[in-house]
Amino acid sequence: MAHYTDWLPTTRDGQLAMAKDWHSVAGTAAAWGIPAAVLTDLGTRIQTAEAALTTAKNETTRTPVATAQCRAAFDEMIAAMRDMKRRYFLTPPLMEADYIALGLKPHDATPTPIGPPAAQVTVETFLVGRHELGAKIIYVTGSAADPANKGYRIWYTVIPPGETPPADPDDLRKSFFTKRKKDVIEFDFGDSGKTAYFAVQIENDGKKGPWGPLVSALIP
Repeated sequence: MAHYTDWLPTTRDGQLAMAKDWHSVAGTAAAWGIPAAVLTDLGTRIQTAEAALTTAKNETTRTPVATAQCRAAFDEMIAAMRDMKRRYFLTPPLMEADYIALGLKPHDATPTPIGPPAAQVTVETFLVGRHELGAKIIYVTGSAADPANKGYRIWYTVIPPGETPPADPDDLRKSFFTKRKKDVIEFDFGDSGKTAYFAVQIENDGKKGPWGPLVSALIP
C-alpha cells in the first residue's frame, strides 16, 4: 500500500492533474532548463498512469491485478515528479508565481501548532477481490479537514468460525497506518471464510485519538 504525503494531492485524480500541469508548465519555462528527455519521460509516465487509473476504476475491468498495476504506475509517475522538483524546480529558487503555477504551497517558516486528534472514526468494508477487503474511513465525530487528523491506524484480527471474537478494540492484534480514506487489506489464502474484526484510531505524530467502534466482515 503506497501512501503519499507533503505537497502531493491526496487523490489519484489530483495527482494526475498536478503531473499534467507540471508537464505543461515545465515545457514552457526555459529558465529551469529541463532536458527534453526528462519531459518526454514524465509524459510517458502520465499516459501510463492515466490508462491504468481508467482500468482500475472501471467496474468491468477492475481486478486485483489492475489495482496493483495502477499503484505501480502512479509510484513511477510520482517518483519522476519528485526528481523533477528536486533537480530543476528548486534551482534556481522558486518565486511566488512559480509556486502558484506548480500548485505548491510557499514555505512557511512559522510552524502551526497542532493538537492531539479528538475525532472518532470507524471503517466500512467492501469487497475487492479474493482474500481482499476494502476499508473506507467514516467519521463518527469531527471532520477530516481538521489538521490534527493526519492518518489512520486500522487495527484488525482474523477469527475462525466457532472461536471467541474480540470483546473490544484492545483485543485486536494486527494494524497498519494509512493516510488514505480508502485502502485495501490483503489477507492470507487460508483466511477465506473467517471473520475479520476492525477498529480505527486517528494518529498524529505519535498522538492517538479515541477508538472507533468494533466492526466485523466476512473475508471472501
